[in-house]
Amino acid sequence: MKLSLILACGLVPTINGLGQHSLVPTQHERPNIVVILTDDQDLHMDSVDYMPLLKKHVIDHGTFYKHHFCSTAICCPSRVTLWTGRNAHNTNVTDVFPPYGGYPKFVAQGFNKNWLPLWLQSAGYSTYYTGKLFNAHTIENWNSPHPSGWTSSDFLLDPHTYQYLNASFQRNQYPPVSYQGQYSTDILAEKAFGLLHEGIESGKPFFLTVAPVAPHSNVDPFPTTGTPGDALKDIRMTAPIPAERHKHLFPDAKVPRRSNFNPEKPGGASWIKRLAKLTDEVIEYNDDFYRARLQVLQAVDELVEGVVLRLEQAGTLENTYIFYTTDNGYHISQHRLNPGKECGFEEDINIPLIVRGPGVPIGESKVVTAHTDLAPTFLQLAGAKWGWDGLDGSPIPLKKEDFEDEKKSRQEHVNIEFWGRSIPEGEHRFSLDDGKISMSSQTQALRIVGANYSLYYSVWCTNEHELYDLTSDPGQLHNIYPTSSTQPDVTILGIPVSKVLPRLDALLMVTKSCKGHTCVHPWSVIHPAGNVQTLEEAMNRRFDNFYSSVSAAVSFEKCELGYILESEGPQESVVFHEGAGDDWLGNEEL
Repeated sequence: MKLSLILACGLVPTINGLGQHSLVPTQHERPNIVVILTDDQDLHMDSVDYMPLLKKHVIDHGTFYKHHFCSTAICCPSRVTLWTGRNAHNTNVTDVFPPYGGYPKFVAQGFNKNWLPLWLQSAGYSTYYTGKLFNAHTIENWNSPHPSGWTSSDFLLDPHTYQYLNASFQRNQYPPVSYQGQYSTDILAEKAFGLLHEGIESGKPFFLTVAPVAPHSNVDPFPTTGTPGDALKDIRMTAPIPAERHKHLFPDAKVPRRSNFNPEKPGGASWIKRLAKLTDEVIEYNDDFYRARLQVLQAVDELVEGVVLRLEQAGTLENTYIFYTTDNGYHISQHRLNPGKECGFEEDINIPLIVRGPGVPIGESKVVTAHTDLAPTFLQLAGAKWGWDGLDGSPIPLKKEDFEDEKKSRQEHVNIEFWGRSIPEGEHRFSLDDGKISMSSQTQALRIVGANYSLYYSVWCTNEHELYDLTSDPGQLHNIYPTSSTQPDVTILGIPVSKVLPRLDALLMVTKSCKGHTCVHPWSVIHPAGNVQTLEEAMNRRFDNFYSSVSAAVSFEKCELGYILESEGPQESVVFHEGAGDDWLGNEEL
C-alpha cells in the first residue's frame, strides 16, 4: 500500500551572505555528517512514499527540499559534481565510460588530489565511505590509484556493481572480495554499521557516506573495457532484484498515470518527438519494472533505520546531520520513454533531498538547491576554510533563520547539462524505426523556479529548442518555443515569450560555461551593477532595447559524446553597461 507523506507547512528559503572563510569551531561543537546516496531514485513516481522507515526517522524530523536538482542526469558525472562541488563542464567528467567519464577520467582530471574527503580531513574530520563511488572503478584498477581521502572505505566495484546477488567489495588496502549469492544492500548495511562504529569511536567528528545501488537496474555485468559503443552493445540492463523477503510487496503498484504518462501526442525535441506510443505489453513490463524498484528500496529503508538507531544508541544522533538523496532521477513511460534517465525532463533532474539534523526545521522547502550546493554545505557544517574559487554552488539553508534570510537572495536557477547517449533500460529498446540502442542527447539547459514562474529552457546539440512553462504544464507536454513567425505568442509573467527568450538566452550563455561565483550569481555577469538577480527583475522594460540587440545565443557546431569546447558554440556573455544608454550592447568573455 502506498504510504502518504504527512508534512508540515512549506518553508520558502534562499542563500546566506557567507564570508569567504569560516573559522574552525572547537571539536565538540562540530557535527557529524551522514549521507545516504541511492542510485537512480525518482521523486516524481512517488518512490519515497513507499519508504515508511525513511519517513519515520528522517522526513518526520527534518526538511524535504522539493526543488532539489542534479545538474547532469547520469551516475558518474553527477557523483563527481556532488563530491567536487563543480558542474560537469568544469570537471569534464561527462560519461560513465572512458574516455569521457568514469573513475579513470576523474583521476586524470586531478580530482583524486582535490576533492571533498581531503578537504574534510584537513578540517579535522574522520571520513568513511561504503558502496558505489564511480563507474569504471573496477576490480582491476581499484588501487591504481586508490581513492584518496578516506579514513576507512569499502567500495563496490565494477563489473559487479549492479549485480544484486554478485557484489564485489574492496576494503581499505585489501584486495576485492566477491559476495556471490548474498544480497548486495544487506552486505552494504553491515559494512555501513561497521564504519559508523569506527566513526563514533574515532574521537573526531566524522563524515560517512553510504551508497547502495538500489533502485538502479540490475546489470549483468557492467562493461569495463572497449569503446563506449562496444560497451553499449554488450550491456544488459534488467529490472532490479529485490531481497527475497520483499518480493511479495506492492502487488498492485503501477507507474503513476499522470499527464505525461505515454501521452497521445509525441513531444519534446530531437529523437524524443519521434517515439511511438508504448504498447500494452511494454506498459505491463514497465509496471513490473517499477514495482521491482519499490521492492529493492525496502532494504534501503531498513538500512536507514539501522543507521539512525545506532546513532541514537551511541548518543550522537542529536549532533548528526543526515542527508538522504540520490545521484539522478528516473523515468518510466513518461514521454513514451522506456525505463532510464539522461533526459532534461523533471523526472530525471528533480530528485529527493531530505535533511535531518540540529536546528533543521520540520516540513517542506521550495528553495532551489542542486548537487553543486552539497559540498559547500558539508564544508560549512565542518567549519572548513573554503572560498568560492572552484566551487559552483552555495550552502543550502538548514536552520529556520537561514530560510527566512534566503527568501530575498537565493538563486532561482539550476544549470542542466548533458553529453553522450540516452540508453533505454530493460528488455525494450527505443520505439524508433532505426532500432538504435542509444540516442545522442547533448543539451545545455536552465531550470528556473521563481515566485511566479517555473520554466525549463534547453538547447540541443541539433540546435533545437525547448521551453516549458511548468506552472501550467507540469508534465512538460507543450513546447512553447516559437517555431514559426505565424505561431501565436504566449506569455510568461504577462510578457510575450518573444521578449522572455533573449533574457533566457543571455542567462544560458553564462551558465553553460560559468565557474565559481558566476554559477551562483550569473545575472551579475550580464548586469554587473547588481540590480538584477532574478528573471523577473531582468524583465524590466528599461532593458528591452539591450536584450533586443543581443544576437549571441547558445548553439552547437555539432553533437559530441563529451565536452569538446570547439563544438560548444559561442563562449562570450553579453553585458549591460549602466550609464552607457539602454540600447548599448557590449561583449565580454567570461
